[in-house]
Amino acid sequence: MRAYHLESFGGVEGIRLRDSGPATPEPAGPTGIVVALRAASLNRRDLMILGGEYPLPGVPGVVALSDGAGEVVAVGDAVTRFAIGDRVSCAYFPRWRSGPITPDAFDQPGCTLDGMLAEYAAMDEQWAVRVPDHLTWEEAATLPCAAVTAWSALTDGEPLIPGQTVLTLGTGPVSLFAVQFAKLLGCRVVSTTSDAQRAEQLKALGADEVVDYVRTPEWGAKVKELTGGRGADRIVETGGPETIDQSVRASSLHGQIVLLITGSARKAGIEVSNAAYASSLVTVRRVFVGSRARFEEMNRAVSAHALHPVIGRVHSFDEVHAAYRGYASSPPFGKVVIRVSS
Repeated sequence: MRAYHLESFGGVEGIRLRDSGPATPEPAGPTGIVVALRAASLNRRDLMILGGEYPLPGVPGVVALSDGAGEVVAVGDAVTRFAIGDRVSCAYFPRWRSGPITPDAFDQPGCTLDGMLAEYAAMDEQWAVRVPDHLTWEEAATLPCAAVTAWSALTDGEPLIPGQTVLTLGTGPVSLFAVQFAKLLGCRVVSTTSDAQRAEQLKALGADEVVDYVRTPEWGAKVKELTGGRGADRIVETGGPETIDQSVRASSLHGQIVLLITGSARKAGIEVSNAAYASSLVTVRRVFVGSRARFEEMNRAVSAHALHPVIGRVHSFDEVHAAYRGYASSPPFGKVVIRVSS
């Protein structure tokens, strides 16, 4: 079986292709399943793990990537959730089934557990999630991290009401999924970007308004203007230190900011000015992807609305280093996907 392992950290040269073990693994115990992986996808966390910057240190030799999808090809004697031929993915936190996460559920594929950048993955049936039938393998492989993060950002906490406004920042995968999910939930969407072409792509995806944050540095006030002075009810804050002050200014009186990033290369933490803080009664909360139950809930919505993830670039299984380099230097509009097999 071929799989890409993180043999060392710091650069893509540490990602090594191994050809070892049986051609097809056996289920790991009576409740185990074996998945023939068809596609995998990259997330920002994968670059952070490789660079040694992720809060949860990667295990040397681990198979890379949390996100992937494939077909069940073998099941243990006691498996009840899946059958051979089912289309599945693995939950980002395989041991987190529902409710609040606990410290014993922090393990993640592609970090402390073997991930999806392989021809086959062996996992317990409780780790797996059925993926929507209408999606291609490449689309299904984009869901576990960015999509579940966006879904949790919009559906956790105070529930959104149709007609409310969601603000998304930039064109990263979480932001793009948030645009799609916000429209699915009946909300108005305001997005930010500094790229004219991507502004049109955001509008085509569903954004009602797009603000150029370079031409309009005080874009928080512009969001207020576009919402008749009310502000955004939910802000999916993917910029962290560089954007948090304007996000607070863009918030409605009782808005929620879902804060995903708190540090950057230029700033070690977030700062909110007194003027911004005094402008609302905003609530700031953190989201870290979501449980298996959240993933399954999201997939039901994706299926019901025939939603398709945005894919920006597809690489072959032999182009893994190029996929990492391209994602780091020039991320596309949409997910970077690696096709494992047809």
